[in-house]
Amino acid sequence: MNCLRLVKLKIFRFCPGAATESEAMRLLARGYDMLKFFPAEASGGVSALKAIGGPLPQVSFCPTGGVSAANAGSYLPQQNVVCAGGSWVAPNDLIAVGDWAGIETQAGDAAQLEVCK
Repeated sequence: MNCLRLVKLKIFRFCPGAATESEAMRLLARGYDMLKFFPAEASGGVSALKAIGGPLPQVSFCPTGGVSAANAGSYLPQQNVVCAGGSWVAPNDLIAVGDWAGIETQAGDAAQLEVCK
């Protein structure tokens, strides 16, 4: 059974990914209005999300892929962005050495990026 069918059965929730307007339109036609925008930076970043938002204002995104602590703040204020994801919160090097305090610090920094709309 494929992932989209399992999601439709509400066995689990997930955010299918789209990198283009046509991909977002196909997923919207299947009933998905919350999508992962991946790879965000390589797909045009904030400018691309603004462009997609014009004809698809009902679609919300979680940009990931190239999103970092340095640029997440430019994504979060966008009307069609509900959250942003990035491996900077728990990078592999910190996980590998068990630096949980470092990860906690990174997560705290990420939480400070919250933007109210």
